[in-house]
Amino acid sequence: MNNAEKSIVTFHPDEVILHEGDSSNDMFKILSGNVELYLAYGTENETLLGILGKGACFGEFGLLLHEKSPYTVIAYSELILYRVTENKVAEFIRENHVNILQMMKSMAGTMMLMQSHINQLSKELDEKNKVNKRIVGKNKEMLKRYIYHI
Repeated sequence: MNNAEKSIVTFHPDEVILHEGDSSNDMFKILSGNVELYLAYGTENETLLGILGKGACFGEFGLLLHEKSPYTVIAYSELILYRVTENKVAEFIRENHVNILQMMKSMAGTMMLMQSHINQLSKELDEKNKVNKRIVGKNKEMLKRYIYHI
């Protein structure tokens, strides 16, 4: 039986569990070890969102919303995870009701972090647009002077 079919899965340090943009309908609860969460993993814009440890959950976007993973998850250490699939979610909620609040906080935190990134990108785009408008304005003035002098 491979990891995709098991309820308990293991990973070694530096193994990728989820890639940003992956489709996965599974959520994972960390039984032992730690994971790192990244945005833009492996690019010049790579951002470490955080490190999760025992008891934390990730992958809830895929399980609950059928959305692609908003981040990349990498095993930081030897890792043992409990994999929650759609057909096990009711059982998971009954047995792990404390984790539901944590899942909600995690999703809200991820949404806030992504909104912060969107705001930062918007500011950067606004600044670049202002610079471009100034350059275009100066170029138009130079062209007007050139046209009038011909």
